[in-house]
Amino acid sequence: MPFYVSPEQIMKDKADYARKGIARGRSAVVLQYDGGILFVADNMSRTLHKISELYDRVAFAAVGRYNEFENLRLAGVRFADMHGYTYDRSDVTGQMLANAYAQTLGAVFTDSNKPWEVEIVVGEVGETSDTDQIYRITFDGSVVDEHDFLAMGGSAERVTTALRERYVKGAPLAEALDAAVHALAHENGEQRELEAASLEVAVLERSRPHRKFRRIQGDRLVRMLEGARAAGKGSPAGPRSPEGGAGAD
Repeated sequence: MPFYVSPEQIMKDKADYARKGIARGRSAVVLQYDGGILFVADNMSRTLHKISELYDRVAFAAVGRYNEFENLRLAGVRFADMHGYTYDRSDVTGQMLANAYAQTLGAVFTDSNKPWEVEIVVGEVGETSDTDQIYRITFDGSVVDEHDFLAMGGSAERVTTALRERYVKGAPLAEALDAAVHALAHENGEQRELEAASLEVAVLERSRPHRKFRRIQGDRLVRMLEGARAAGKGSPAGPRSPEGGAGAD
């Protein structure tokens, strides 16, 4: 007698499997600041990046299984390069890449026995903060247009709650970094002390010419974290001090 499983149960099992896989990894946050978009991930590795550049104004962040989201990143880079070469560099947009990723993940989730255990974000910095674009794409191909900030990963709810405590719209980079680190430090429900060695940080910087993506690492990240902690003292959102802004060098 053939064994029957309803389509609803199959999809539920796939979704549960993907969520459990993503929950095993550490979280990442993406948020807007006064000069662009900030990406921060809890990542001990110096070479296996969760945050990467896709094109001139577009960046990528991911959580979950590394080999799967690395395949997505490479496919996105190739797709953007080909589209920009065929048409014009300005024709490559975050929305276009988010839609391409959504189609890929949706097809994998529907057609494959095993879904990909990934959640990704595509961010595009605009001429003003109102034209910034942040798209979250989940393992089943769903796309959400996010605003201000988001957290993704296994402890996304806890991180989002902690991020909401500190986030201030239009804050300088040091203050935004303080909010992000504060949120990731609460990932497991307990306050941790995150150092530069355990963080991957990058920005899409609005004022930067041509390619907007910039990694922040090494001594620069250490100085920024010191400035961020100084900016975060006082009120829950932290004072907007000139010293905090200077740390964004």
